[in-house]
Amino acid sequence: MFQPKIPTMPQPSGLVIPPAVVQPTTITPGTPVSAPAAAPEPSRPVVQLTPGTAVALVGAGTAVVLVVGTVLVSLLLAVAVTSASVAVCAVVLRSLIASDAKRR
Repeated sequence: MFQPKIPTMPQPSGLVIPPAVVQPTTITPGTPVSAPAAAPEPSRPVVQLTPGTAVALVGAGTAVVLVVGTVLVSLLLAVAVTSASVAVCAVVLRSLIASDAKRR
């Protein structure tokens, strides 16, 4: 009852094609192909910093620093406010528990 039943392999249905026989071939050496001449590498364009682009880069860098600084300070402020509120809640709960214990 609990013995597994192993399925038997069914006979192939349809047209069965025998595998093709591969005949060995001979390799005849040909003339060697020479490598094409290496093309000269194109020189990279040189970036020229004009006073306008320098001012733009400095302005963009300053803006990035200010934005990242603002985000970090706001995260620090959020953590400080949260910890202060948790501390106040802890003091209030401690006071309530202590006053309840004195009444009994």
